[in-house]
Amino acid sequence: MDETCTICWFRNDLRLQDNPALTAAAAEGRVLPLYIHQHEQLARATGAAGRWWLHHALSNLNDALGRNLLISSGDPEAIILRLARLTGARSVVCNRVYDPEGVEQDKRIFEKLSNNGISVRTFNASLLQEPWLVLKPDGTPYRIFTPFYRNGYARRKQSYTPLPVPPRLQTFSPEHESLPLERLGLLPDHPWHRKFTPIWQPGEEGAHKRLKEFVQHGLPGYSKGRDFPAEPHVSRLSPSLRFGEISPRQIWHALKNLPESEDRERFLTEIGWREFAYSLLFYNPSMPERPLQHKYSAFAWNDDMHALKLWQQGRTGYPLVDAGMRELWQTGYMHNRLRMITGSFLVKNLRIHWKHGRDWFHDCLLDADAANNNAGWQWVAGCGTDAAPYFRIFNPVTQAKRFDPAGTYTRRYIPELSRLPDRYLFEPWKAPPDILRDAGITPGVTYPEPIVDLQASRQAALQALKQLED
Repeated sequence: MDETCTICWFRNDLRLQDNPALTAAAAEGRVLPLYIHQHEQLARATGAAGRWWLHHALSNLNDALGRNLLISSGDPEAIILRLARLTGARSVVCNRVYDPEGVEQDKRIFEKLSNNGISVRTFNASLLQEPWLVLKPDGTPYRIFTPFYRNGYARRKQSYTPLPVPPRLQTFSPEHESLPLERLGLLPDHPWHRKFTPIWQPGEEGAHKRLKEFVQHGLPGYSKGRDFPAEPHVSRLSPSLRFGEISPRQIWHALKNLPESEDRERFLTEIGWREFAYSLLFYNPSMPERPLQHKYSAFAWNDDMHALKLWQQGRTGYPLVDAGMRELWQTGYMHNRLRMITGSFLVKNLRIHWKHGRDWFHDCLLDADAANNNAGWQWVAGCGTDAAPYFRIFNPVTQAKRFDPAGTYTRRYIPELSRLPDRYLFEPWKAPPDILRDAGITPGVTYPEPIVDLQASRQAALQALKQLED
């Protein structure tokens, strides 16, 4: 076998464009593209919805590589060493990961490969700037987003020019070595995931199609429209960023080529929030288990699993909360404003631990990853480094009236309330009996009664916080 072949180990970078590891491998000669399935690690890193996306992303990547993606399952160290012996490869390239488990695993694997005479080169393919490049003047990591973004991104004039597909990409795969994709068992047994197919197009091509559509139709008006869930001002690029079908460099570059505008800058700030989440996770490896503000470890959470179940099912009796939870279940996605509202309701009105919400989002969101999911939940719970203060409690009724004034989003996901007049849509318990009857609603049967009183639960949450402060 030709000794100039290089193993390119794909992880969260399932694309050909702007893939520095693949570009480096192609420059050396023939490339053996490799994906390694690690069942236990994947289960921790990717929920059921994400595994559906991963299945189709790998299928698309395999097609793009001329059906030469070698799919394996097991211990990466043993697999790479065996393939190196089989092919004569003396070099491995891959793009870096930033989660604590992945960082530690890479250290062990790379050391073992080096000890066996195999060189390893790693690259940045997932972030605009890696965590150690955006630090305070004293060399410590930022804990507040605004100076992190202002000093690390907004003031820098970098264009982040993405790489093209390697011009001389010669891929190969040894015969009878690759597993059939179906053997990985990524598709859930439950037919729940089938409803994703008409909605989403995983893969690199689908990602660039969504970027183009967003730039043309979603970006104009984004700075104000982004908070209105019935409006089209969302990119829906988050699942593709999660699995590396598109890079933040490609998105940043595409938007920086547009005329400067408030809409453009506001969306670029959202890319900055993603970078901040990765920095937080990198420098706070305990973030998935412990609050970044340690005093919250003593907070008096409720252990009401029945209420948790109702929240998960979108049966809280608060229409906007339920609409968000049903959007999640039906589409594998939730509008960002609704992520904050549903999260606030769980941790503040129900006082259920943020980890329960995080775990549900982990399983149901196509875009969930360790950095963004944990950072987002710590933010809404008030225990993150740059979090919404605990006393900021989103009122789902006033939020609905402000951000879904025509009830379009709510009616889309709560069709049993669709005939209610706007006046009562977000507070159906206030509707007179004749209005409910005309709308075909029987309280507690057609649609649930509220499971908690907003004012009383708010006061209870604030009292629990006061005890923590005392």
